[in-house]
Amino acid sequence: MAQARLPVIVGFGGINGAGRASGHHAYRRLVYDALPAVTRARTLSSLAQLMGVESRSGQEGHLLAHTLIRRVESQHFNPDAVNWNQRLTARAEAGPLTLRLRRQQLPAVIPPGWQVQPVSVEDVVVTITDPLDVLLPTVRDFEVKAAGQLPTGFDPGKLYASRNHPRGLQMMIYAASDALQSIGIPWELIQQRVPADQVSVYAGSAMGQLDGAGAGGMLRARYNGQRVTSKFCPLSLAEMPADFVNAYVLGSLGATGATLGACASFLYNLRQGIEDIRTGRARVAFIGSAEAPVNPEVMDGYAAMGALATDKGLRELDGLAADANPDHRRACRPFADNCGFTIAESAQMIVLFDDALALELGATVFGAATDVFVNADGYKKSISGPGVGNYITMAKATAAARAMLGERMLRSGGLVQAHGTGTPQNRTSESKILSETAKAFGITDWPVAALKCYLGHSLGSAAGDQVTSTLGIWAEGIIPGITSIKALADDVCHDKLSFTLQHRAIDPESQGYAIINSKGFGGNNASATLLSPAATRKMLQARHGSRLWQAWEQSNEAVRERQQQHDDAAIAGTVAPTYRFDFGVLGDDDVQHSAQSMQVGDYVINLDLANPYRDMCG
Repeated sequence: MAQARLPVIVGFGGINGAGRASGHHAYRRLVYDALPAVTRARTLSSLAQLMGVESRSGQEGHLLAHTLIRRVESQHFNPDAVNWNQRLTARAEAGPLTLRLRRQQLPAVIPPGWQVQPVSVEDVVVTITDPLDVLLPTVRDFEVKAAGQLPTGFDPGKLYASRNHPRGLQMMIYAASDALQSIGIPWELIQQRVPADQVSVYAGSAMGQLDGAGAGGMLRARYNGQRVTSKFCPLSLAEMPADFVNAYVLGSLGATGATLGACASFLYNLRQGIEDIRTGRARVAFIGSAEAPVNPEVMDGYAAMGALATDKGLRELDGLAADANPDHRRACRPFADNCGFTIAESAQMIVLFDDALALELGATVFGAATDVFVNADGYKKSISGPGVGNYITMAKATAAARAMLGERMLRSGGLVQAHGTGTPQNRTSESKILSETAKAFGITDWPVAALKCYLGHSLGSAAGDQVTSTLGIWAEGIIPGITSIKALADDVCHDKLSFTLQHRAIDPESQGYAIINSKGFGGNNASATLLSPAATRKMLQARHGSRLWQAWEQSNEAVRERQQQHDDAAIAGTVAPTYRFDFGVLGDDDVQHSAQSMQVGDYVINLDLANPYRDMCG
């Protein structure tokens, strides 16, 4: 039986409320106050470039205050005055209602009870005998005023010819470009070594594109007296982030798609990529998600379910007066007394190589993604309520770590990235699951992180935030504390668990694994097993031997230099997202094939396929 290929993480990128993911900058914003001065300075420089601040000198307070969770800013909407249409019925005081209108404002179908009299070339007088139903544009106070937002001043659409793309797709272009350039290996070189049909891209949006440039604009256009454009419908599709990466960043001809599992969607897509690498269907896999839900329509939906933390709820938690301003920075309080989650925007992407390709090209080893387990909840009383499926996924992910690393490393060299939304249901159900899992496997002090206290809940991209931040933990040796809370809630299970309320230093070389846990509406549970760089290096050396490892070390030096050059250029603002519109488009004349192979442009694709069911065929 052929050996399974190891999916090695060789690059990552993205953008969320903490900043740019590559170079561990977004992670470093989370643990900013625990970093040495030189690292803090570089983090500030990265943020300053993103936010359009010419110099970080004297701007530390501004840069830090306008990142992470905070009050919703005007770049999204004004939560004190959200636009809406008040429905009312107008009647005349005496006699019919009379209006003077321009001719082009008349409806195509004149309503019953209307009499229209021309009074000029341009105007008409309308006499209305029946009551008139009217939608009056006005504003309202929005009960949810906090969100995890991209750094103030950062606009991904201004970095390339975005052509009215929805915000989520703009963010995906940025994240995919950041991830691609973070590899430190030219994409053209990778394409020379990897057949075109052995590159996979799995990325999507759990909610689709719901802002005014996507489905949101399509659904409300006619209702608001506007026209529907030809871009609204196609650009709103949930798998469009993968389509954009293929069409405008990579030019990929390989497998593609988006597997949706509500808030667990990133891990669902990671599962696809891992399976492609392990079985040899692909040698390279790009895994991503983009979510841009910070708009009043989407937030209205979650608020109506009672899922979001409101200002009223936050004031009640802190015993504040009804007219006091709550601490929006602490809106998300995982595993503490809380009142709901905080919605957020994020786009994240990681790049996987199989182990042989990683060594061959000298790729930097950030870790390995070995398994993702997905289980449903079975019969449910409430579609949004927690169930038992997450017990299964957590147990399997932990068992997978044990199988690869052994009992000793399992018990002393791992951590859990909890889903940790900040809702009352999550704090009791997830803590119970984590505690019971630790007991079953003999783990006595399992570190638990909950990054949504900084970033908010980016829905389908949430696990992407967790994965890229875990890579930062292994680079810097600091587990971010759950700093938005003062104490665990009384109903939180903490037996065998170590909820770190303050930043916790660890030795990265002693770390073996992390479990990324994700839960979604409808009973979508996923838990992923990631291996640390230290554990991955040991596995690579054991499989490939010292000679190939030494060759990798030599070639990796040049790769690290290019990675540093990318990071320097990104901080200097001299690198733009990769966006190739109308570039290298292939057509019918570029395809030639025989019974055994085909050529598509410069790519050769093998058609001499083996029969996987040969034992059943005559």
